[in-house]
Amino acid sequence: MYKHLLLPTDGSPLSELAIRNTMQFAKSINAKVTGFYVSPPYHALSFQMEMMAESEDDFAKHSRSQAEKLLADIEDAANIAGVSCDTTYAIGDHPYEEIIKAANANGCDLITMASHGRKGMRGLLLGSEAQKVLTHSKIPVLIYR
Repeated sequence: MYKHLLLPTDGSPLSELAIRNTMQFAKSINAKVTGFYVSPPYHALSFQMEMMAESEDDFAKHSRSQAEKLLADIEDAANIAGVSCDTTYAIGDHPYEEIIKAANANGCDLITMASHGRKGMRGLLLGSEAQKVLTHSKIPVLIYR
């Protein structure tokens, strides 16, 4: 059975559901969890207004703070469930690539994550990080809808 689960989060309500479900699952199989967050890199030219208004140092501090907050939620859920948990984060333009890298680097044997839930044309055009992880990962992936 699985011994080490990677749990990426983006802070969305669906991710919160995945956190709760992953902790229940991890406890039931006595598995360890690694919480994971991917922060976007700083771009001098960006469509995100926050990036344009901030310097690179300010953006890095804000990103680190955001990662710490979201990963603390995973740690809190693990403590409540009595599950062993580590956390880490990465910076990257393509979250699915960072998720797969983190799973491999941490020796995870299952990735558990939330489905974004995009439907229709938007889902077809934009896809989702969950879909990209499913498509590219050699490690099994459990998607919470």
